[in-house]
Parts: sequence; C-alpha cells; structure tokens
Amino acid sequence: MKKISLGTNALLFEDINQLSDVDKNLMKFAVKATKDAYAPYSKFSVGAALLMEDDTIITGNNQENAAYPSGMCAERVAIWKASSSFPNKKVKKIAIAAISSNKKLDRPVGPCGACRQSLFEYEVKQGKDVEVIFMGEVGNVIKTNSIASLLPFSFDSSYL
Repeated sequence: MKKISLGTNALLFEDINQLSDVDKNLMKFAVKATKDAYAPYSKFSVGAALLMEDDTIITGNNQENAAYPSGMCAERVAIWKASSSFPNKKVKKIAIAAISSNKKLDRPVGPCGACRQSLFEYEVKQGKDVEVIFMGEVGNVIKTNSIASLLPFSFDSSYL
C-alpha cells in the first residue's frame, strides 16, 4: 500500500476589486447574469460567464422547474450555449457568481459536482485548461488554474 495525497492550489482574493481587470469584468458579467436567473423555488440565483479565446463573453444562469430535476445550473447552460454556438472556439475562463434572497452569501460558491464534471469534459475536449473564478454575493473570491483542479480522480472519455 502507498499513501497518495492530492491537493488543489487556488488564489484567494479579499473581494472582486483585487481581481485583474479582465477577471473583474468577467465576474461582472456573471453577477449580471444572476439577475436573469429563473429561481422561484430556491431563491438561489447563479450566473456564469465564459471568456472565449477570441474574447467573446457567453453567459448563462440557472433555470429551475417545478419538477426539480428538470432544472439546469448556470455553468452548464453557459458551456452548452458556447459549445452549440461556437463549437470550434476554446474557453479561457469561467466566472461564477451566486446570490440568494434567503440570506447573504458571504463566501465563494463553487460549481456543483455535475457542473464540474460537465465543464471538465470541455476542458479535456479543447486540450487547454480553463481558469475558474467564483464568489458569493460579497467577500472572498477564489480562482483556480483549471477545472481539473476542482475534480480529483476525474472521469473522462479515456476510460470508455
């Protein structure tokens, strides 16, 4: 038996104002996307903004449904929108923001497991890392160099 240790490196910023101008702008698009989320049940609105290789920005937001499993997360809405509209363009970064009318989100809200797996598929497909930046309504912002760093022991098409 051999013990292995996995870890993720990330940058922690005190708030959005510490981000680079490019990252701050992308996050502002994610925050704006939360305003159009359809979240009447959870009151938890998420916005995602993708920065494409040609500097196009694609946004998405969560879309709930009374039949709960039928809803969709903001990150997958955005990545599928990008892939269907621009199938040959690579994604450089994704910014994710979340707000709740139930409470103030004062810590970073990372993507759920299903979104991590879906985003990872596109990172592998394009053969290039996608930076991930995420935050709550206020406070700290986290940035990682890749989606893979959020998904240790990941599953991809090489297993099929």
